[in-house]
Amino acid sequence: MENYCTIYSHTLGYDTILTTLQKVYPYGKIETSEEETDGDKRRIINIGISSGLLGRTKKLRISYRERAQPSYQITSIDSPLTQNLAGMLNFVASLETQNEEIRGLLVEKIKTLNCEFALICPSGLHASLTEFIETIVLELDAIVFAQGKTPIGSSSVQHFLDKNLELILDLNGESEVDTLGIQIDSHYFDASKEAATPAQKERKTHNEEILQTHQIKVNQNLPVIADEESVQLRSPQAIAERVALLAVTNIVAFNQMTGEQATDYLKKFNLWDKATPKEVDFLQNPTDERKAYETWKCEGIWTLLWALNVVPDLNFPDKLANLNDVPPAQYPIGPDKNPNDFIAQIAEARSKAAILNANDLYYRINWACVDARLGGKEISQVNPGVVYERHYALNWLINYRNQPWDEVTCDT
Repeated sequence: MENYCTIYSHTLGYDTILTTLQKVYPYGKIETSEEETDGDKRRIINIGISSGLLGRTKKLRISYRERAQPSYQITSIDSPLTQNLAGMLNFVASLETQNEEIRGLLVEKIKTLNCEFALICPSGLHASLTEFIETIVLELDAIVFAQGKTPIGSSSVQHFLDKNLELILDLNGESEVDTLGIQIDSHYFDASKEAATPAQKERKTHNEEILQTHQIKVNQNLPVIADEESVQLRSPQAIAERVALLAVTNIVAFNQMTGEQATDYLKKFNLWDKATPKEVDFLQNPTDERKAYETWKCEGIWTLLWALNVVPDLNFPDKLANLNDVPPAQYPIGPDKNPNDFIAQIAEARSKAAILNANDLYYRINWACVDARLGGKEISQVNPGVVYERHYALNWLINYRNQPWDEVTCDT
């Protein structure tokens, strides 16, 4: 028995699966059961499928599970399936492809998925499953994650197929479609709006007005972000430590210190173990390409210093932050300076409301930047790189999906 493919749908599909199996395999005997392992609840469907009048009956096993709270977005990890979808989202977002628009649409599609069912069977049954798969994916407007060289697929490597079983994207970045439909059940969206607190709604409305003032496209269907009660901000000390680490890697990026010198500096002040895996890797091999990428972390430093009340105003993201505007005495590193002194003097950060206001604003601006990029347009009102880096830092500040610094995502 092997996992032939896995099908994902926005619509909860257990009953539809049973109906479709009965239609496609009218003489198949269906048995159902339930399994739970470490909180991962699955409904199991077994059906015997014959290859002909005198053919041997082979068993198809379908393992079905749903998100704990069906939605049209991924804002928290509420179940093993949501955890899996979050990982899939990050995986797809990192795939290299020339068709960036399709990759972006697939990412948006993944956010809306609410159920998953894997088809597990012997290899001799693969070809006879085509009719069932064609029927169920059309019925559920689903996508398929298939192994390479399957009867239903069109790639030699693992790949995603749309409801017409056409190639959305494979692991090599190849694609055969021009678009991908994304449908959202209004029930989920309406329920989310009703559940929002007055503070969340006010934050959303206020920031949409800011975007309109700057003539930036507003997506009124974007949901509210997390409310104050459900958010646990990073501690002031954790923020100060993160700023110190970013400041050290930043001066390496600007060629004011070598990677080896930075490593020795961090070890001297007992901060080396606070460096993330990506920071360690950078300092051990600070190539010119990596340095160019790291220079953008000025925006993260600026944002975190704002959160610590060192920078008075985050400012609109239409121009780059200038770290020279930060008084040297309030910067975490410098000549003959112990970064631990900076960390020790930090006792508090900005209010949760202020940080959530900023996070909500950058969430909406970042959506506008992504929308422009996917549409092949340029957005002139803001600098997309600045928006992304600040959104990244703000998501880290609010513990978005409990992601460590290296793994922060800026979902839109």
